[in-house]
Amino acid sequence: MITPFNPTLLNPASLDVLLGDNIFEEQEKRGLVEKSIAHHTKEDPYLLHPNDFILAQTIEKFNVPNRICAQFALKSSVARAGIEHLLAGWIDPGFNNSVLTLELKNARRLEAVKLWPGMRIGQIVFYEMSSHPLKSYRETGRYNGDSKVAACKGLL
Repeated sequence: MITPFNPTLLNPASLDVLLGDNIFEEQEKRGLVEKSIAHHTKEDPYLLHPNDFILAQTIEKFNVPNRICAQFALKSSVARAGIEHLLAGWIDPGFNNSVLTLELKNARRLEAVKLWPGMRIGQIVFYEMSSHPLKSYRETGRYNGDSKVAACKGLL
C-alpha cells in the first residue's frame, strides 16, 4: 500500500509519513507556484512564515485497496510547532499511485516554522471496511496518479 515502506516509521496504531521535495507556495500576484524544497535540510530549513499557506506532499506513494480507507493527521510535535493541517486528510478506498497532498498553514503570529524534506510530518491511520464501496476512488478520484503535489483540480 505504501512505497517506499519503511518499518521504522510504524507506530502502535499508525504509520508516520515524511515530507516530500515539492510544494506549491503562495506568491503575490501569481497565486500558487510550484517550488522544489529538495535543497533544504534540517540545518537549512524552508521557512513557512506566519499565516503562510502551502500545499506539500509526502515522500510516500499510496496504493490503497478497495477494502481499506485511511486518515492523515499531523504529528503532534509538528502541530505544537505551529503548523495546522486544513483537514483534507481522508484517503478513500482505491486512492492509488499517488502521493498525498497536504494543506499546511503556519498558525503562529510571530515566528516562522521550519520544514525540510524527509521530516516526519504526519501519520496515517488505516481502517478496514466491512465491504467494498459502491464506487471506488479508483473510478471516481480526480487525484489518482499524482506523482507530486497537486493543486486544486476544480471545486465541486
